[in-house]
Amino acid sequence: NNCEYQAMELDATEFDENDLPLNLVIRLNQRCTSCGKCVDSCPTGALVKKHVTLPVPFDELEQVRSVCAYCGCGCNLTFNVKGESLVEVTSDPDRAPNFGNTCVKGRFGYDFVHHPKRLKVPLVRRGDYFKETTWDEALGLIAEKLLQLKERYGPQALAALSSAKCTNEENYIMQKFMRAAIGTNNVDHCARL
Repeated sequence: NNCEYQAMELDATEFDENDLPLNLVIRLNQRCTSCGKCVDSCPTGALVKKHVTLPVPFDELEQVRSVCAYCGCGCNLTFNVKGESLVEVTSDPDRAPNFGNTCVKGRFGYDFVHHPKRLKVPLVRRGDYFKETTWDEALGLIAEKLLQLKERYGPQALAALSSAKCTNEENYIMQKFMRAAIGTNNVDHCARL
């Protein structure tokens, strides 16, 4: 039994004349968290990840360490990349805070990376349309508009709403920016909603 949650049950539906199982069925009970550990530890390859359509030798993958973007826990992830494609997400069992464990979103929820409508560059409204621009221009425009609003209406007219998908450090920087640079305490977090 490789599942630490004891979420996998193995049943035989048929037996041969020697009472050996012919047809095995794997069932996942309500304790399954879809962590993917059963797939990793399957010695025969009978359990596979649905999204991996082309097997790639592990030594051909570039490993990029990162932090999960789905919540603020800060779980470590390793992105296994081949060229421009994210092939698989794994996690180092020796690194805190998750020590190789991931939730279903962190482990399997990365298909948005290859979505054709994913924004890869900043967009700025020009009349009725959005046009691609550089990061320098987009950030400059944001700074300009924030300063205009602050000068016209005062710092209390501005507020910031942070995200649980950010790291603690990113949330800290956001609130520090709002308090020190903008001059407002109007800071909140989506986890309170």
